[in-house]
Amino acid sequence: MPLITLPDLGSSPVTFGLWHVAVGERVLEGERVAEVRIRGVVIDLPAPASGTLSEQFARPADTLHPGQTLGTVVE
Repeated sequence: MPLITLPDLGSSPVTFGLWHVAVGERVLEGERVAEVRIRGVVIDLPAPASGTLSEQFARPADTLHPGQTLGTVVE
């Protein structure tokens, strides 16, 4: 099961912004699924694989850490 994780963006704090895809929706590999914010800059996070978004662990305004799992995609 592919995981949507926060990459090491080299800066902190990182704040979760929002999901662009709801649980149960299909996504394509590389498609924007969520966004995070670092010092006011918005960074899009891509789907790690094509499939269906099955879980969301991050919520708006959550403080995140590199490697943290934000969601899962089932193929």
